[in-house]
Formats: sequence, structure tokens, C-alpha cells
Amino acid sequence: MDDMQSMTREEEIPASLGRCVLTLTSSSSEPRELISTLQTLTSSSDTRELIATLQTLNSSSDTRELISTLQTLNDLTADVPCGAASAEFKSSYYTRTLQVLISRINADWVQQLTVAQRRDLWDGLFFHGPPEQALMVLMDGLGTLSPSAGRDHLVDILEEFLRSGGLDRLLWSYCQGQGPRDSPQLREALLGRLAGLPDLTANRLHPHNRELFLPERYCALLATALLHALKNTCQALRNGCDCSLVFVAQVLGKVCIHGNSALVFGLLAPRLSLCTRSDVVWQRVSWKLMENVPERWLEPVVTGMVLAIGRPAALSRVLGNLVLKNKKAQFLLTHKMLLLQYHHQTAVLRTILGYLAADRERRPLLIQVLRSVCETWSSPSSVRNTPVEQQLYVSRVLLLSASLLRGEEITLLRSELLQCMLGGMQSHLDSGVVRLRRLGMVVGECLSSCMDLNGTKLAFEFERDEETEELRSLMTPQEDEESDPDPEDGINPCPDVTPVPRESPMLPELEKTPAEPDSDLDSDDDLTPYDMSCDQELSKATPPRYLSDCMDALQTSSDAVHVELSLRAAEGLVRKNVSTTREVSVQMARVLLHLEDRFSTPGFLSLRHTTMVALAVTAPAPVAKYLTSEFYSLNYSLRQRLDMLEVLAMSAQELSQPIRAGEAPNERAVLVAEVTSYPGVDPVHWRQVVEKRIQGKTRRISKGVTRPPAKGTANRYAPVAGHFFFPLLQNHDRPQVTFDLLGSDHLVLGRLIHTLGLLVHLAVNAPVAPQMGRALLDFVWALRYHADQMVRRGVLFAVCSVFLSMPSESLLTELSETLFETRAWLADVAEADTDADCRSLAVQSLVLLEKSLKRQLEAP
Repeated sequence: MDDMQSMTREEEIPASLGRCVLTLTSSSSEPRELISTLQTLTSSSDTRELIATLQTLNSSSDTRELISTLQTLNDLTADVPCGAASAEFKSSYYTRTLQVLISRINADWVQQLTVAQRRDLWDGLFFHGPPEQALMVLMDGLGTLSPSAGRDHLVDILEEFLRSGGLDRLLWSYCQGQGPRDSPQLREALLGRLAGLPDLTANRLHPHNRELFLPERYCALLATALLHALKNTCQALRNGCDCSLVFVAQVLGKVCIHGNSALVFGLLAPRLSLCTRSDVVWQRVSWKLMENVPERWLEPVVTGMVLAIGRPAALSRVLGNLVLKNKKAQFLLTHKMLLLQYHHQTAVLRTILGYLAADRERRPLLIQVLRSVCETWSSPSSVRNTPVEQQLYVSRVLLLSASLLRGEEITLLRSELLQCMLGGMQSHLDSGVVRLRRLGMVVGECLSSCMDLNGTKLAFEFERDEETEELRSLMTPQEDEESDPDPEDGINPCPDVTPVPRESPMLPELEKTPAEPDSDLDSDDDLTPYDMSCDQELSKATPPRYLSDCMDALQTSSDAVHVELSLRAAEGLVRKNVSTTREVSVQMARVLLHLEDRFSTPGFLSLRHTTMVALAVTAPAPVAKYLTSEFYSLNYSLRQRLDMLEVLAMSAQELSQPIRAGEAPNERAVLVAEVTSYPGVDPVHWRQVVEKRIQGKTRRISKGVTRPPAKGTANRYAPVAGHFFFPLLQNHDRPQVTFDLLGSDHLVLGRLIHTLGLLVHLAVNAPVAPQMGRALLDFVWALRYHADQMVRRGVLFAVCSVFLSMPSESLLTELSETLFETRAWLADVAEADTDADCRSLAVQSLVLLEKSLKRQLEAP
């Protein structure tokens, strides 16, 4: 209706007055043009007096007359009504008058005013009129004026306008309904000035910006103005007066959409939480404020409030049932912040879910959230295609939601929770990521204890860490808010009291000194004791000296000490007796592979692993043939198959390292110690020190060889690389009774691909390297889109290894038909894969491929 009336009034204006309106709205209008326009628009007596006043400002040079004229304008803007002229001036001509004054701010007669006259008469015009018009003119003037003394004066006026409560007056005028009947365009411009004042002033005044205009100070000032407007609204409602919070809600939404929600709610949220604790009027005002926030700005407002308020009961008092009345707020609190985002802290999740559970009307939304989270957590696709951090976040939401259920609700949802627990545990335990498997175990234990299925609870054995303890603690509800008052109450919940130690009945005994007269003293107590820290306990058993005795002890001995000594001596015997080891290598590898830790030997796994690596290094061909053939055999556990892969990888890595002529493998540690010895151990002659300094300070154009070149040594891995690599590619697509490599055993598949890639990488420059690279590319090409991220990591690692190991011409020959498809696949993985390691490996593969292409194209 207001818009229709304004449109009617605009239609009543004659078309010939268009130039007049244009003149009034122009910031560069001359005073004569403004006065002429006013004469055209109206001819009332009050307007004639106003025109005479403006004519005086334009033509008079008498200082007294100008001061009198400014005083007249100040009387027209005073808070006490001064007749129709004052109302007409404020509603129609106040903005134009301020624009003319700003355009003449550098005039000579303005500079002749004293400081007091400028403060009371000139500056007062900006403080006593309609605040929204004054703020708009000040901001527009700040954008048009160039750096000068006049602009500095305008900045002083703007700063004083904010300090003197201009924002309070502006917001309260709109709450009372006394604001102008503005158009949507003018309202949007005013909101933009209010919310963007720190940005606008920073752009114009940089690097001489004022401290009050910085975001921290200004947002605190604006939050205080919002609180004053809400406080005045509460008081007006108690007095029976009507108020509107539409504009205040729009200001709050506009500030939050500008990215300052944390600064505003840092002051606003605690005060709202305190004021709404025992005051019903404050609660209704807070609810109305949140309901009036425009739909397009609601998300940052609700999110900022949730992050700042920190407690479910306080959030319930401030928001009310907004989640039931507004669909966007419901989507935000029940879906987006819980399932789509995963960067919020656990306290935020407690606040949201506690808010949903605090009221009987909102509890159905808690059940809805629980069902959605159960579906997401138990989905195999979600487990495969989302990061571990998001899975952990969803698990927190699931456990917090389950902890808030009541007895009858648990009975109602028992079947759904059981289905979620079983399906989700299966999906998580099938994953190759250790954190995901541990996550499934913890959540399964917590859900089973929550449902209490006939007194049975799940129990898993896994490593306890901070993450698992945090998840288990989520099932324990926290105390209510009212037991912990806010700091604003003036109550100190933790008084500074110094604890006084209690007297213990054991103190007299503890204080008794050993030198009492009645105690029996030994004359030998004063003697210096021997240092026995390096003494070793003598054992009746002796370590074996022959490899056959070692094997017999590991197979048949029932003495724990004898087995431990044999296991500790096995590696040294294998590396020392090379000829004997090659004869019994396969037999001993079989013994070690099937050896069990019957006596809980310290370091059992490490000792067995190093001995098997020593066997594979000493007799690489027969041991590698045995391990690769047994990898696809029946009746082996996944742990044993992983041990086979690890032994093959470590032994190939040791074989590929160069050694000196005549060096024994077990002497490598001694050589490293010699190279890295402390420089102060061997004395250096002074001539060497002087010569070294001279060499360091002498600049030479060219320098000859100062040390002999390193002698080349044969690579021990290159002749046997085929024995390690090709048997592992056989039978990978044949599922066994206890082993399905391409099915559910994703962990072993990922480790197998990684081992194959390492074997190819270690065979660089070997004659068999191109053939190995071609076979590996054919094998992993069908697995490049595997659902498990561990397998995808292995595939990308294998591709990187092939790109590093194969010559450029061989690589381009093998990829000639699928080159563009390979590049497109790697680019897609680098951009869209959910796993960060996969994206990094894809980028490395692309770089290596580009280098190979460039090297081949530049070759003659």
C-alpha cells in the first residue's frame, strides 16, 4: 500500500519538474540551482523562509549572518518540533542541504569558523537530523572527496557520529516506525552502507584509516546498537507500544552475509543468552528477530548464533522453534551442518543436537537426523568415497544422537540401529584404512551398549588413542547449563582459594629419618656401591653356533629361552654362512613363515622379519620363488600374505643398494658409522685447516677433479628381478577358498600393487625393466577406478614407478594408444578424488609423464 501511495504521488508530479528533481539529487548542484528548484516545487511560507536561509549561505559574506543562518538550520533539525518547516525540511530537503554543505566544505568562510562554532553549528547539522540520511550523505561524501583537509573534517564527523550513538538512533527510529517510507533500492543502499562501512572506509582512507572503522571495533559498536534496539523494544512492549524488528533483522543479516558474523555474535550471543534466561519478553523479542531475518541471509545468522552461543538450552531460548517455522533453518540444522559439512567442533554438534532434543515438538527432527546419519554411516559407498575426517565427523553425530534418545525411542528404533550397526561395521572393517576399521569397532561397541541387546555388548581389541577415547566419551551426557552460570552474572564459579594440605596419618612415618638413635645401623652403609648397571644376567642356555641347530631349536624346542636365543642368532648365522644358507634357504624360510610366537618373545615379529629378509638377500632366487608361489596358496592368513610381500619388498631394496668390493652385508652399519663419525674424534693437522680455509676463499674459473670417481658395482637385484616380480602377477584373478584378491580383500590387493610398483622402481636401468613396466601397466589399468582408496593409492604409486623406471621411448611406445586417456584419467583423479594422497600421486604422475614426453620430443 505504501509503495502504491508513493507511486501515486510520483504520478501527480508534473513532467516539467523532472529537471528539478534531477537537480536536487545531484551532489554537484550549485546552491543557486538548489534554491531555484525549491522555489519551483513549493511556494509555502515555511519553504520561502528556508529558501531565504539557503540564499544567505550562498551570497552573504558576513560571518555573523552566516553563523545566524547555520543556527537557523540547526533549529530546523532540533529534536523539539519547530512547526511545519522543520518537518518539511527533515523529510524533503535535509539530504540535499547536507550535500551542498559537503560540496562547500573547503570554502573560505567555513575555514574562518572557530572550533566551537564548527562543532556546534556545522557538525551539529549531521548529528541532530534524521540519522539514516546523515549516514548516507557522509558515506557518499567520503567516496567523492579527494584527500584534503575537508575530507579529514568529514571523517571526524563520521567518527563522532558513530561515537555519539548515531547507530542507536538509526535503529530505534526504524523500530518505532518513524523511519522514512523508503523504496527497496534505498533500503538496500542503507543496509549496504551499514554493513560495509569498514570496507568502504578502508578503501578510501588506506593507509590512514581510523581505529573505530576497523571491523573489530565497528562490529562491536554495531552489536551494542542492536542490543540497545532490542532492549528498547522490550521496554516499549511492556509499556503497551508496538515496535517492528524488520529493519534490525535486515541489518543483522546483512552484516553476517558480509562475513562478520563471528565479530557480531561474539558480543550479541552471550548477552541474548543471559537476558532470555528469566525474561519471557526478551525470549519473544529474540524469536521475532530471528524470524524476520531475510531468507537469503538466514544461513550465516543461524550458523553464527550456533557457533557463538555454545549451549543447547541457551540456543533453545534464543531461536525458539525457528527450526519448525523456517524450512531453510531446518535444512541447515538437520542436514547441512551435520552431514554435508564436517569442520565443526564436537561442542557445536552437542549444541545443535541438544537444541533439537530440548523440546517435545522438536524431538521428531532428532529422530529424523538419527535415521539420516545411520543411513550415511552404514553406506558402503559413503565409506569408500568420503574422507576419513568426514567419516569421523558423521560418527560423532551418530553417537551424540544416540546418547540423547529416551527409553521408548530406543525401543522404537532398535531394529534400525541394529541394521545400521551391522552394516556400518561391515563397511568400515572391509576398508583398507586403519582409522576407518578402528572407527567401525568403536561405534559398534557404543551402539551395542546403547541398545543393550539382552545384556550382550560387543567388544573389540584395538589400540586406544585420543580419538577412540573421545568417541567413547560422547555417549556420556553433559551437565545442564543452569548448573554453570555465565560470566556476565557477576558470579565467580571458581573462586581463587588456595588449597590447604590435609594432615595424613602416614606423615609421622614418612618424616622419620634413617639416623634415629634406636635404629640399627650397618657399618658398611658408608661404602661406595659398585656400578652394576652394565651387568648381564648369566643364562644357562647358550645361543646356537650352527644354522642347523638354530632350525632345530625353532622347530622342536619347548624351552622359551632357547627359542629366543636361536631367533636372535638366526640373522647373523644366515649372513655369515652363505653357502650353508643357500642349501637350506627354502626350508628355513618355510620354518620362519609358519613360526608362531608361543612364548611371547620380545620383538618376535621384528626378529622373524629380519631373518627372512636375510634369507632372501643371501639366496634371492629360491626364496623369492618359494614366497611368490606360497602367496596364492591355500590356508594362509592375511597377515602371513602381507608378511610375504613385505619380505620381498625389503629384500629387493637391500639387493638394489650398491656395496663395495669385498664388503660383507653385515658390515654396512660399521661403514655408516665411520662416514658419520664425530669430527673431533680424529685430530686434524693445522696445515690441513689452513689449506681448507684457503680453498674456501679462493675463486677459480674451472676446477679439476679433486677426488677419484666412484667405482661402479654390479646391481645384485637386476639379475633376479624377474623372480621377484612376474610370479606375483600370476593367479591374481583366481579366488581361493580363504582368499579373494579382487573381491573383499582390498587391503592385500593394495599392498600387492604397492609391492609390484616398488619392485619395478628398484629395477631401473635393468634390461628387464621395460618388460616389467608393460606387465604392471596392463595389470593396474583395470583397477584404476577401484572403490577402495588404498587400492587407488597403490595403482597411482605403481604408475609413478613405471614412469620413473621405463625409458622414455619404451614408455611412449606402450602408451601410444592410450596416451590421451591416461592423461585424462590422471587429471580427473588429481582434481576430483576424495583421497588427498591419491590427488598428490596423480599430480606427480602427470609431471613425470610430461617430462617423458618433453624428453622424447627434444631427442635428436
